[in-house]
Amino acid sequence: MPPYSAAASHAAFLWNPMRPLVPVILSGGAGTRLWPLSREASPKPFLPLPDGGTLLGRTASRARSLPGAGAMVTVTNREYYFATKDVYAAAGGTPVPETYLLEPFGRNTAAAVALAALWTRERVGDDAPMLVLPADHLIRDEAAFARAVAAALPLAAEGMLVTFGIAPDRPETGYGYIECEAQPLRAGDAPGHRVARFVEKPQLAVAQQYVASGRHLWNSGMFCFTARAILDAFAQHAPAVLEGVRPAWQALAKREGGMLEIDAALFESVPDISIDYAVMEKAAGCAPGVAVVRGSFDWSDIGSWQAISDLVAADERGNRGQGERVAIDTRNTYIHAEDRVVAAVGVHDLVIVDTPDATLVAHRDQLQRVKEVVGELKARGHDAYKLHRTVARPWGAYTVLQEAPGFKIKRIEVKPGAALSLQMHHRRSEHWIVVSGTAEVTCGESVYNVGENESTYIPKHTKHRLANPGTAPLVMIEVQCGDYVGEDDIVRFDDRYGRVPEPAKA
Repeated sequence: MPPYSAAASHAAFLWNPMRPLVPVILSGGAGTRLWPLSREASPKPFLPLPDGGTLLGRTASRARSLPGAGAMVTVTNREYYFATKDVYAAAGGTPVPETYLLEPFGRNTAAAVALAALWTRERVGDDAPMLVLPADHLIRDEAAFARAVAAALPLAAEGMLVTFGIAPDRPETGYGYIECEAQPLRAGDAPGHRVARFVEKPQLAVAQQYVASGRHLWNSGMFCFTARAILDAFAQHAPAVLEGVRPAWQALAKREGGMLEIDAALFESVPDISIDYAVMEKAAGCAPGVAVVRGSFDWSDIGSWQAISDLVAADERGNRGQGERVAIDTRNTYIHAEDRVVAAVGVHDLVIVDTPDATLVAHRDQLQRVKEVVGELKARGHDAYKLHRTVARPWGAYTVLQEAPGFKIKRIEVKPGAALSLQMHHRRSEHWIVVSGTAEVTCGESVYNVGENESTYIPKHTKHRLANPGTAPLVMIEVQCGDYVGEDDIVRFDDRYGRVPEPAKA
């Protein structure tokens, strides 16, 4: 038998036009450990990185740049669709067709992978290889990542479920581990190993043993397999997931080009379980089995503020940060400052994150507990667990400038050619003042334009819409008055972004 060449196999496998590589990006989760920058309405994948870009954008660029990559599938929440498209438009990489599978709510990674596999089977073919990538991982060495994918593809072609393992450089207790069998599956520089077992997050002493063994890798949560192989594995090991997902796939709530919206009522019955628990751990002991490719690339799941801090160079006292900050007699402290100066005096080993509406101060040893803050805010019904002061919308964005009982003041920016929904409020009226651009206003039965330094009034219980007919952004100030000014006091009648439920069919 001739010696195995990962490069030759990679070229033969990827460039077969009948079997394009299908990158699948899983984009969900709130990233609660990175509050207050990461919030439910703008979670970790959208988080701006210290050196530019976002995790989601870099993941898309990395996936699209792989040789032979075909249509890219993104499984995400309906609420993140337009923000995701904006991120992709700004990201680099070779343009490829984009498909969005929009979940009404999260059902963990098993359901997301099953949906993507059903799409791949229908649109590309049973033997098409899928590369499943979480949206919130950071990998800078893209060449080494591509080599690992090249090594995984021939194993996937043989029907194996392939995962990617990262050689641990420290005894990390926050990651799951993969134990490899000693004998490699193939000869060569990137041979791959059969997975002996998956191991839960260990205690420190056990993690130290794993690092010393050389046979244990961090479980990265990235996978490669054919649509046929993973669907067969679901049928064998997690039939309830497949039985729940298939009807939701067959009766999509909406198909609009590359946007496929999953029906909420049908999706409700799908089990909430990860792909690791549902399939990978069980398949490790069955033929054809699970393989792991050892990744030589850098990797981080950016799971805490410590990981963000590590992306920034430290000064001579171990301090790091972004923005306008002052550190006096301070050591090993990370400061994130946005629109004001943050000063630290006589402290050490802290993380300080200041945003326009919330500030986090935490000891480095307690960073895993930041998610408890989010839980507490959610229990109180405080919007800071979910929304930033500036909130992105499909039509543009709004920023809350001030709020108190009886009123709220917003700055609203509308993209050229965009429009808000036709809507009504029961408990507030609105005053609109145009700062720049021209507003096309629908108020009741009237439609009229409002120019710069002009204003208009929208009474409560009145149908209205705001649109930007111009070629430059429309900027205006909105003053809301009423006994309740919450964001949920809205009734939508028509919306070009699909935020109005379609009427039931007779």
